[in-house]
This record gives sequence, C-alpha cells and structure tokens, in this order.
Amino acid sequence: MPIFRLRAILLSLLPIPLLNKMKVSISTKYLYSLILITIGCFYNAQSIIANGTDWTVSPTITEAGTNYAGTYETSLVSPFQMSLTVTVPALLSSASISARYIPDPTWNNSLGIAVKRLNNGNSLCVLCSVAGGTDYISLAQADVPFFSVHTLLALTSFTDIGLQLRLTGVSVTVPAAAYKAKIQFTIAAP
Repeated sequence: MPIFRLRAILLSLLPIPLLNKMKVSISTKYLYSLILITIGCFYNAQSIIANGTDWTVSPTITEAGTNYAGTYETSLVSPFQMSLTVTVPALLSSASISARYIPDPTWNNSLGIAVKRLNNGNSLCVLCSVAGGTDYISLAQADVPFFSVHTLLALTSFTDIGLQLRLTGVSVTVPAAAYKAKIQFTIAAP
C-alpha cells in the first residue's frame, strides 16, 4: 500500500496538464530505489555526544602579596573529565568539529578556556582517521575549529575521544566570584 501512496505523491507534484499528455510509469525497481534513497537521507546526519562531569577549580587561598598558580588542567589519564563520541554515517565522508564556550551565566574575560584532544578514541574502522586538535586551542564565544574526522566505507563511530581542559588567567586581580561556562561542540560537514 505505501507504494501507491508514494506514486500518488510523486504524481501530485506534476502539473495537471502535463499528466494528461504523458503516460507516467514508474518501475517498481526504481520506486524501491527512490524509497531507500529518501529514507537514507533522513538517517544521513553526523552526530556528536559530549560525556563527562563538571570541572570545578578551587584555587587555594594565597598569602598576602602572592598570586595564584594561574593555570589549571584536567587529568591526562582515563577516565577523562570530558570525552566525545562522534558518528559520521556516509561513504568517503568527513566532518569538522568546532568548539566554543558559553558564559553560564557570568564569566570574566580575564579567564581563558582551552581544550585539546588526547587520543583518537576507539573505532572499528581501520582506514578512518581523526586529525588536528592535539594542541590546545583557546575557546571564544564564537565557534573555533577543533578537529576533523574522515571515514572510508560507511557508518563510523569514534567513541571515547579524550579531551583535556585548561583554565588560564586565574589571578588575585580577577574579582572573587563563582564563574561558570559551558563548552559547546558542533559537528558539521567541512
């Protein structure tokens, strides 16, 4: 029954005078191909999932006349403070991942957030690759290119891509307050 509905939809897209002048015939084989392509388009989307927990930096109070350490980093070893799962679903496809921070609700511009990729994650794809992002990139409130993934055959998923975060600019000159920010990752076609 769905085949007839699809034919009706396809035919309804043609102008009525054109339908009267031509005989419309769609082979079942081509119709099935069209259905598969249409369904495939709905599932042909990259995805990215961020995993992890909140990271709280609590600098120890210093003596008068001394400053804080200034730079703080998350752990280099698994389990990572934050990791990503990236899925790219197409043949010979690639995707670019960008990152940015969002003040939540307040942030001091003297503080800096940076992120870097620690590994390529886990994947069953032998000839697929992850490139870039192994050095710290400073995040801004606009998207900043981070790294890219490239696939060869079909649906590819890279799991547990470990990330390290760095906070800079912690100083006695920054007013004492609770500053919060979220890191947002975006995946897109290159």
